[in-house]
Amino acid sequence: MQIRKPDPSYRLGVDIGGTFTDLVIIDEASGAVRVGKLLTTPKDPAQGVETGVVRLLEEMGVAPRAVGSLIHGTTLATNALIERKGARTGLITTRGFRDALEIGREGRYDMYDLFIDPPAPLAPRHLRREVDERLLADGSVKTPLDEGAARQVVSELLAEGVEGVAVCLLHAYRNPAHELRLGKLLREMAPSLPVSSSSGVVPEIREYERASTTVANVYVMPLMARYVEDLERKLADLGIGGQLYIMLSSGGIALPEMAKRVPIRLVESGPAAGALAAARAARLAGEPRLLSFDMGGTTAKACVIDGGEPLVAREFEVARADRFKKGSGLPIRVPVIEMIEIGAGGGSVARVDRLGLLKVGPDSAGADPGPACYALGGREPTVTDADLLLGYLDPDFFLGGLMRLDVEAARRAVAERVAAPLGLDLTEAAWGIHRVVNENMAAAARIHGIERGKDLRAYPLFAFGGAGPVHAWEIGKILKVPCVLLPFGAGAISAFGLLTAPLAFDFVRTAPQQLDQAQWEGVNRLYVEMEAEGRRILAAAGVTGSAVGIRRTAEMRYVGQGHEVEVPVPLGPLGRESLETLTQNFETAYRALYGRTAQGVAIEALNWRLVVSGPPYEIRMEGGGVRATTGGRPDALKRRRSAYFAEAGEFIETPVYDRYRLAPGATIEGPAIVEERESTAVIGPGGRVRVDESLMLRVELPR
Repeated sequence: MQIRKPDPSYRLGVDIGGTFTDLVIIDEASGAVRVGKLLTTPKDPAQGVETGVVRLLEEMGVAPRAVGSLIHGTTLATNALIERKGARTGLITTRGFRDALEIGREGRYDMYDLFIDPPAPLAPRHLRREVDERLLADGSVKTPLDEGAARQVVSELLAEGVEGVAVCLLHAYRNPAHELRLGKLLREMAPSLPVSSSSGVVPEIREYERASTTVANVYVMPLMARYVEDLERKLADLGIGGQLYIMLSSGGIALPEMAKRVPIRLVESGPAAGALAAARAARLAGEPRLLSFDMGGTTAKACVIDGGEPLVAREFEVARADRFKKGSGLPIRVPVIEMIEIGAGGGSVARVDRLGLLKVGPDSAGADPGPACYALGGREPTVTDADLLLGYLDPDFFLGGLMRLDVEAARRAVAERVAAPLGLDLTEAAWGIHRVVNENMAAAARIHGIERGKDLRAYPLFAFGGAGPVHAWEIGKILKVPCVLLPFGAGAISAFGLLTAPLAFDFVRTAPQQLDQAQWEGVNRLYVEMEAEGRRILAAAGVTGSAVGIRRTAEMRYVGQGHEVEVPVPLGPLGRESLETLTQNFETAYRALYGRTAQGVAIEALNWRLVVSGPPYEIRMEGGGVRATTGGRPDALKRRRSAYFAEAGEFIETPVYDRYRLAPGATIEGPAIVEERESTAVIGPGGRVRVDESLMLRVELPR
């Protein structure tokens, strides 16, 4: 193959999911785009990335040295926390607080269930040690650190064979001196041992959340460091000299060194990219709001997009014992794009439980062994097997024909494990699987909207991921959304999101202040310190001066309340003249959540936050050689295939269209199936489809 001359304008996005690894390459000069998809390699995720990059560069005819940057999103840290496959982690804390991780918030996440199992701490009790020291709430020293005893504690942990140590001392967010000293002792006694201090990971109030986050950071640190280093080495061996960036949970990207030092900020790395892609689509389409729906092979994610931006939370939980019950998981206090994620994907396993009820997920067949139809050793029936039997998927065009699906294997799995136990025929069983997983995902999305005071009936459904467009029609009907939007390249849209992310990082300082009595000089000093630190980080990546964006917020509440709302803070020095603006901002945010405000109650701020970011990347996608050039529907019609639709109660001969031949302005009447290499869109009877200027399929649902 002829290789083009080196051109540094090429950018690569790589998103590793539980079942598939998605890739996209874009030529910023011409707008040419090509996407790729291959099975994830769970035992060595970097190997799948390497294979996919090589394949995509060869297909595009691009030399490795022409890639200027590669942006990567991964769920490796999340999987390590869920599967408890991280490092053997020790914790050093203030005497008397050894069991804070076990006690948690004291409350039960289900007060009526006597047999609940609270999430076990990542640092077991025999690996938690106490030191003599004590800081007061204002950061002043009550009891100095006993360094002799601290050395003994470190020796004991090393003797226990710990692979990492978390340091979390009381009130260290106000004064990190003792934590810094302990960190220095640890580096002296064990130079290669991974160590994290709470003051460097999450320097803010609330001991349990701070300790849980710091321990989780250490728990995944060795794994992520090995992975990032292995990936850097593989990319260098391929001849890619461009910069590697890693996606953060908050939607920004960071350099590898930052990812290795604070890997807990990568926990929702991959899903965040999908939300960014949905936000970009909302802005381009002129939609003020969207419901982002990302369904892959292992999980489904829903995220509310308001004002062209995804909602951001400051805390979330991983490894929940009950996916819908807050408090049943491990709290992680880092900025994250707010979404709900459930075990519902193409690989979700279907089974009949002891009560004779059909259940789908949350466990997934993943990439190894995969659904039965993959013919890779899997025998359990999955959502993909059901979709194949319903006629939604072409067994000869899965992944563009790179992977042939085994219809007979799918038929056996569904017949033996679902149809026979329930006394159903094959079609009824397959439709039952399809319907149950749709109801599960719609219920999760509805809960996500209700918790945020959003009426999802006003939010168009933006569906993507390999399985998203297959299920969007039914989910849209269940949620009664105004329309369904299906983007071009839907199967790899998260990888597109990676390419739009700016360099960004978040900082926080705890300094409780009642607004009408605030010490503004101290608050201004905190913001100056955070901005200077952020500018230093961005300068290392070549982002300086006016290219640096600054956004400031504060977490505020009425005096006496236990939780805060996030409020915009204006730029520039703050003083008494800022009180009116801050009060108005707080009341606006509070009213949006609760519908009212309190009169005559003082307002206080706990945490002061600042985000530094580089300029966002704007992608001009022309689609390269795959963009449609014809507008007529006959040119796009590939064939007809028998597919099942509940509206008709039977299989219907359904037209199948080539996604790459549907140009702007083309229209389709349902029922219809639209195929592209990485995903398939299913539109039921009564649906109307129009292709817009960005090649988005706009699907109108029947009323």
